[in-house]
Amino acid sequence: MELTKIAFGSGCHWCTEAVFQTLIGVEKVEQGWVASIEKNNTFSEAVIVHFDLEKINLKTLIEIHLLTHKSTSNHSMRTKYRSAVYYFTHQQKEKSLKIIEKLQVSFKDKIITKVLTFKEFKPNTAEFQNYYQSNPDKPFCKNYINPKLTFLLQKFSKNIDKRKVSHLIPTT
Repeated sequence: MELTKIAFGSGCHWCTEAVFQTLIGVEKVEQGWVASIEKNNTFSEAVIVHFDLEKINLKTLIEIHLLTHKSTSNHSMRTKYRSAVYYFTHQQKEKSLKIIEKLQVSFKDKIITKVLTFKEFKPNTAEFQNYYQSNPDKPFCKNYINPKLTFLLQKFSKNIDKRKVSHLIPTT
């Protein structure tokens, strides 16, 4: 199986990591900081997502990315939490721009997410890797990550590995 990779910057990388780790077809999520080039050359919280194109496509990944963070808000923390899709190939750049343009119609406000060159990655320390999977009962996870995962269960149920979020699925 050949994996494709793309990187996403949004809000907290613990949240972003947890969102992508629950998806069928995502084989690995690297959590840390990504830098691009030129005016976006500073490191910002992000994840690199390694995925199987036969199980999940780029459009679904980008749509989930846009819907699980403030992709229309140009708030004061955008340097630390850059809203971005970081591409590894020119083809990914072109596809990502088209996908965001098509998805814009479903958003009331303008999407501010940038499509940027992936330049460099610094992984987070080992103690913070797989943060949600290791700490689902921590207040941060319950308050910030669980609502995102619950949203995914509702809107993208067919893309979710239910075993990774079984604690969020109501039992009947």
